[in-house]
Amino acid sequence: MQKKTEKIDIHLENFEGPLDLLMHLIRKSNIDIYDIPIAQITAEYLHYLEMMQKLNLDIAGEFLVMAATLMQIKAKMLLPAPEKEEGEDGPDPRGPLVSMLEGYQRYKAAAQHISLRFNQNKDCFYRGSPVFSGDEKLLKADMAALIEAVQKAFARAASSHEVQRDSFPLESRIAKIRSMMEGREWLLIEEIFSSESQRLGIITCFMAMLELAKQHIIVLAQDISCGQIRIYHAPARRETMLPFPNNT
Repeated sequence: MQKKTEKIDIHLENFEGPLDLLMHLIRKSNIDIYDIPIAQITAEYLHYLEMMQKLNLDIAGEFLVMAATLMQIKAKMLLPAPEKEEGEDGPDPRGPLVSMLEGYQRYKAAAQHISLRFNQNKDCFYRGSPVFSGDEKLLKADMAALIEAVQKAFARAASSHEVQRDSFPLESRIAKIRSMMEGREWLLIEEIFSSESQRLGIITCFMAMLELAKQHIIVLAQDISCGQIRIYHAPARRETMLPFPNNT
């Protein structure tokens, strides 16, 4: 009997929706939002959704709606334009998408400004007003960066179509990560994947990292924007980590 795989719904602070993913792809390729190569962006966007599905992550409906919108724009741009009078240009199918990206950039900049002002003035409050610590955050990494790290590991791993039941137990990867963290302040996410030669092993390691973060044992974070993802001991658990059975 085939075991049903449970999907995990995760929320990452720095990667809120499809426009966030589009802006990441545009910045990554240094593209002008007023002249978007729609075929290239559509292919990259769909590739990211495929990677999210391979990692067994729930994809919100808005991501699928954006995928359909991109494919619709691509189809319109491939169709021959109707004949027009000389010197007359028809509407650009990318226009509504550009407007959405412009609006998103404005709201994103406003949110960053508000966050900056909050950090500057967070110690100015009346007695009893709460200030939440960053130590409570489990995932401080960009979703796109996480997917790219797994994608690089997939490119290195051997491709196999054989189904091996229980050959990659989650407990063994949890024990592996905890063992690698012993005596170290932090560790790169690539180090976790480097010893895995099969894609299923990489996925199991990814799930183990999420489980350890959920248990407040580790924190996944990027020290700088677009930087490498590092794994740290969760502050509350640095001195109180209990041994985990080493199942291999």
